[in-house]
Amino acid sequence: MSREQKIAAVEAYLDCFTTKDLSKVSFAEDVTFEGPRMPKLTGRQTILGFLTSIVPMVKGIKLKQHIVEGDYVATVFDMETVNGVDHVFDRIPHYRRGNQRNTHVLLPAAGP
Repeated sequence: MSREQKIAAVEAYLDCFTTKDLSKVSFAEDVTFEGPRMPKLTGRQTILGFLTSIVPMVKGIKLKQHIVEGDYVATVFDMETVNGVDHVFDRIPHYRRGNQRNTHVLLPAAGP
């Protein structure tokens, strides 16, 4: 995949939070999702189910930066939710046939 294709796949994932449409998110069947506020999730349907439950709480995304290195894309963004703003560093590595294989969400403990 080209750099632009990797960024487009990440932006399709981020767009689901504002459009509330998960149909354009390209996860591999064995995708994993990890974050500091939840246990590790495994499997496309499990993660889509989780995202379906949280997208109604997201008011918007403010993209700050994409960093692309090999098969990895790290994205920094602010996610405005009904509970305030989360400052997110999301590392999305391991692309296979254009599908995201795993996602690691890293949130700072506090502050901007």
